[in-house]
Amino acid sequence: MSGQSRAAARFGPGRGASGRFRVRAGLAVSLLVCACACSPAREGLPDTSASPVAAGPVVRLSGTVEAVQTTAISVPRLQGPMTPLLIIDLIPAGTRVEVGDPIVEFDRQQQERDAFDRRAELVNLIGEIEKKKAEQAALTAKDLTELRAAENDVARAELEVRKNALIASIDAEKNSLALEQARARYAQLQTTFKLKREAEAADLEILEIRRARAERALRYAEGNAELMVVRAPFSGLAVVKHMYRNGQFVEIAEGDEVRPGFPVIDIVDTSKMRVRARVNQADAALVEVGQAVKVGLDGYPELVFDGRIELIAPLAATSQFSELVRTFAAVISIDGTHPQLLPDLTAWVDVPVAPEATTASRMPES
Repeated sequence: MSGQSRAAARFGPGRGASGRFRVRAGLAVSLLVCACACSPAREGLPDTSASPVAAGPVVRLSGTVEAVQTTAISVPRLQGPMTPLLIIDLIPAGTRVEVGDPIVEFDRQQQERDAFDRRAELVNLIGEIEKKKAEQAALTAKDLTELRAAENDVARAELEVRKNALIASIDAEKNSLALEQARARYAQLQTTFKLKREAEAADLEILEIRRARAERALRYAEGNAELMVVRAPFSGLAVVKHMYRNGQFVEIAEGDEVRPGFPVIDIVDTSKMRVRARVNQADAALVEVGQAVKVGLDGYPELVFDGRIELIAPLAATSQFSELVRTFAAVISIDGTHPQLLPDLTAWVDVPVAPEATTASRMPES
């Protein structure tokens, strides 16, 4: 049986060619649908399209992604004894924060109690000062009265002495002795009056010093209470730290007690990222500051960024595996951002190299 007759028998009269066309068209549509379904959806993500990786020779570096700007939020150090603080509110890991957003809050009951005690102590000292001033004012008025009376006694004795020429010698002698006693008492009262005022000023100054200390302690206590809420210093991503709890290394959570100075959260600015890599001593001559490079992530092969070598350490460091192998630390800036471009990811860096430079670096010296 001929080909046409077999097609006619299979597809019916006049349907051999058209049937084959439909089969081929269906296969083409199926392949197109599969290709569209398999292509990754990138709608809504930042543009990370970089120019293709250079086809020429490259020097590949390995490193770790890190943020240009990052800071650690630690447990505040308070005035007084260093006691652990209880975390009562903690922002979830991976949360985007803005400047001034609360990050972590600690229990402030002890600090508020201390502030209340310091405030009560300050109020008591202010009352003591006012009471002391009133007592001193009363004593000053009493001493002034005695001083005025002694002054009047001196004036009266002087008048009596003027009569000595007209009275008996014994009475004249009495008047002279009375004048000396009045003058002596007046001088003594003047001296004691001055000493009493100096002593009162010293007592008042002691109370003022105690009040200043109480005010300072109150400010410290109120400042400690305000430190119980830590806010974000800049916009970025919150990364919660880990700690040992019950023999396990777990993420810090609400209800944990942490000591002052212990880091709780890292705030990472993901808008500017870089790669910290190491350059082998054999490739040091092929890598220079300012070179344009390609940066990729090992965990996301589809992401490739443009970059630039910003820094190369002038001194080499010993390798972890051999003392004979030396490496140079290098910092590579990354152009652009992406939600998947996060710190602590491993990355590769391709540094394009001219073919003549590669050949020259491998030629032995004569």
